[in-house]
Amino acid sequence: MSVIFKRQSIRRFTDEKVSDELIENLLKAGMQAPSAGNQQAWEFIVVSDEKDKLEISKMHQFAKPAEKASHLIITLGNLDECKFDMMIEQDLGACNENILLQATHEGLGAVWLGFYPIEDRSLKLKEYLNIPDNCIPFSVICVGYPAHESNVKLRYDESKVHFDRY
Repeated sequence: MSVIFKRQSIRRFTDEKVSDELIENLLKAGMQAPSAGNQQAWEFIVVSDEKDKLEISKMHQFAKPAEKASHLIITLGNLDECKFDMMIEQDLGACNENILLQATHEGLGAVWLGFYPIEDRSLKLKEYLNIPDNCIPFSVICVGYPAHESNVKLRYDESKVHFDRY
């Protein structure tokens, strides 16, 4: 089956470090995502420092996986680069999903931690990483080698599909 049907959120990782080459592949996949008017107003911060991962893991109750991940990819929306700023969330959502799918393809595990639009989460991340005011810290993607076997359940639900009209 396609990598889409193998992807799942991985929150526990081994101690093995992900290579720079694989991280670059994830970033390339993210930058290949569609964006409104092809604006590509994304930027990234890659975090591998143990102290920084620990601090980020404490920024909200669901951020714990950040502590043990090999790397964190912080996705940012640069508002100065936007032609259509009202579309930045959709653009970054597509970018994040591409990163997650590429991680699965590479044999890695990943989980998307939502920060934006929850103001206190975004502000903590912005202050800690010195993110400029023109950039929105959208998410933290934790990346590493999975510490457990995959157990993906297919989610197709025919009752949620409508044709022509609701």
